[in-house]
Amino acid sequence: MSAKVTINRLATGVPGLDEVLGGGLPEFSFNLIAGAPGCGKTTLAHQMMFALASKERPALYMTVLGEPPVKMLRYQQQFEFFDSDAINRSVHFVNLTDDAATGDLERLLHRIVAEVEAHAPAFVFVDSFRSMAQAGMAHDVPAHDLQQFVQQLGMLMTSWQATTFLIGEYSDEADANPVCTVADGMIGLHQSVQRNSMVRKIEIMKMRGQPTLPGLHSFRIDTHGIRVFAPAYLMSPGKHSSADKLGPRVSMGIPHLDEMLCGGLPQGFSMLVAGPSGSGKSILAAAFLQAGVRAGETGVMVAVEQRPNRSRSHVLANLIESGQVGLLTTRTPDTSIDEMVHRITDEIRRLDAKRVVIDSLTGLQLVVAPTFQEDFRESLLRLVTSLVDTGVTVLMTCELEDRYTDLRFSPFGTASLTDAIIVQRYIEVESRLLRVMAVAKLRASSHSDELRLFSIDDDGIRIGEALPAQEGLLGGRPTRKPHKPDRSITGGGAHDGESD
Repeated sequence: MSAKVTINRLATGVPGLDEVLGGGLPEFSFNLIAGAPGCGKTTLAHQMMFALASKERPALYMTVLGEPPVKMLRYQQQFEFFDSDAINRSVHFVNLTDDAATGDLERLLHRIVAEVEAHAPAFVFVDSFRSMAQAGMAHDVPAHDLQQFVQQLGMLMTSWQATTFLIGEYSDEADANPVCTVADGMIGLHQSVQRNSMVRKIEIMKMRGQPTLPGLHSFRIDTHGIRVFAPAYLMSPGKHSSADKLGPRVSMGIPHLDEMLCGGLPQGFSMLVAGPSGSGKSILAAAFLQAGVRAGETGVMVAVEQRPNRSRSHVLANLIESGQVGLLTTRTPDTSIDEMVHRITDEIRRLDAKRVVIDSLTGLQLVVAPTFQEDFRESLLRLVTSLVDTGVTVLMTCELEDRYTDLRFSPFGTASLTDAIIVQRYIEVESRLLRVMAVAKLRASSHSDELRLFSIDDDGIRIGEALPAQEGLLGGRPTRKPHKPDRSITGGGAHDGESD
């Protein structure tokens, strides 16, 4: 019995694509890059070509576009991956438009063979291959001849030990197309407009000899080129889990709140702070990050709705300016949760951060594209799990409508997804609105069940005494005037006259 053949996997140079491919692109494979016009096929091909090509292993890019290659390169050179020094050294361009226009597939094959023999490429790209087929159909070339042409081309490229890419506008008819049958790998690019969002996704439809990640994966095109956002669970090693033995406690930055948590929040836990508008969620989050900095821990602030500034919190603004807290903002309407996890994880690694704040989940739902809103709860599970698995302690805020007569923790059903929950509410006392706070959940640990009054002033949050036993949240109208919060206790140091 012959020895098992080992297939070398090539790094594509496209961030996230190798993970989706299952480790890289099989060397000497015959691949199809398919998708509708404008979805990024040519950009993907160029990005891989410049990453793979070298003087010893050159690339040959054959165009059948009906326009000169110089026009295509004019736009492609706007991307950072483009290397002008590689042109005619490790990357060669050939225009096959005239040969393809005749519809003579035999002549076209001979021209391709001649160019491959002349340049001896390790990588061959044909863009757009479908133009060849359409030219043949225009000259009444039988479908059998087209299939034979594709098979011969595939065999020749394999015998020359070239990794080949055919680029074409294939979509619904892919299953019946002879190109798809012969191809070893198929990469499908999709795009759709949803309200004001352009959503782009990539799919590995076929890749012989190796397992790939199934499903559609979001990607973005920017000045760097294409970046694929692999599933969030791949971003973390999975060594940290709240199910493990409780670690050391970290301070919330508010003394009486640590007391209510029986010593603070366990390191590596996720916490949800839920409450109505103006209840102090953002101030609590700022205090949490400030407490981390005092303990020598850097943090990351994901500000979805409002960017922290001096008019809202001078302390948090100073921490961001000093580099002790990294700031991430997003206002683009086509963000995916997987992209958000990548951005946060990159910032965690850059700062070696130990604490992460997401303010808020309510705003995050509005930012993500409509297609990702449909499975928002599932997306949040991936977000929380991926961040906690990196070992950071996560605090998220969520706005709730205070109905006074019921007790809810999240409009997204996220209460079961987090390890701890702090709920903030309003109560009416003698025609005044007072704030109360409670620890509703702390997984695997005891915690206070008291409802405590708190207030907000220029020095941050001040937590006072518990409400008397006969008073409570439901109904919203205590019968006795509760004690005011203890003004000698200050938490957070978030200089903020506002509450949220």
